[in-house]
Amino acid sequence: MAKDIRVTSRNARFQQWQAVLTNRTKRQRSGEFLVQGVRPITLAVENKWPIRALLYNTDTALSRWAVDLLETVDTLRVEMAPELLHELGEKADRTPELIAVVGLQPDDLSRLDIRGDFLGLAFDRPSSPGNVGSLVRSVDAFGGHGVIVTGHAADPYDPKAVRSSTGSLFSTPVVRVPSHRDVLDWVGSVRQNGSPLKVVGTDEHGDLAVTDYDFTAPTLIVIGNETTGLSAGWREACDHMLSIPMSGSASSLNAANAGTVVLYEAARQRQRM
Repeated sequence: MAKDIRVTSRNARFQQWQAVLTNRTKRQRSGEFLVQGVRPITLAVENKWPIRALLYNTDTALSRWAVDLLETVDTLRVEMAPELLHELGEKADRTPELIAVVGLQPDDLSRLDIRGDFLGLAFDRPSSPGNVGSLVRSVDAFGGHGVIVTGHAADPYDPKAVRSSTGSLFSTPVVRVPSHRDVLDWVGSVRQNGSPLKVVGTDEHGDLAVTDYDFTAPTLIVIGNETTGLSAGWREACDHMLSIPMSGSASSLNAANAGTVVLYEAARQRQRM
């Protein structure tokens, strides 16, 4: 059964939740992160992510959605003083009515569903959590099956990434791995099991336009770091390097925008199958 506690001071619990907002190491150590917003929290519940606590405002009438959530989710319920909830909400102009404390998922590539029409995206050493969240959202929007974040990279559980994903983080598997080598070992095992999985990188000088590549085959798209692009290791591993045809004065796109364009082309081709 759900339990109820009340937090009206900066006690140890509050300090822990405050720390996971800003400190990646503490997020990882505690195995949890904070989520707010109707759609993200709803998707976290629907997709059976571990909900460790629901923090709610004691000083306002709650919406029907919040009341239903508090009544149906079997977890710790925390009545929190509005000024403390306001701090955790990180928005100067408003206090959220409810925040969920959600457990992290394992960084295991087996979470990705390898199927005949597999479409995944690997983000090589991204520095912006907002770009990570935006690409997770795009993968979800265009029918992709997972995101891999490689190397020394922004955290997909950073509050900016969580907000940018607008809830797609909870319906699209996102896995962090230390190096591109770990991904290539996984690709090798997928191929040994019979999948003709192709790895394609993106670059303004790519040898093949995205419109000329056959995305109907199982494909892992690789997007490079926002400043330095793909690492030499990824470039060597890719079966093809793809470019996005452009006619303006810009020589390249933002990493998240470039990934979204490639994903759209993949979805467009697959809809014609």
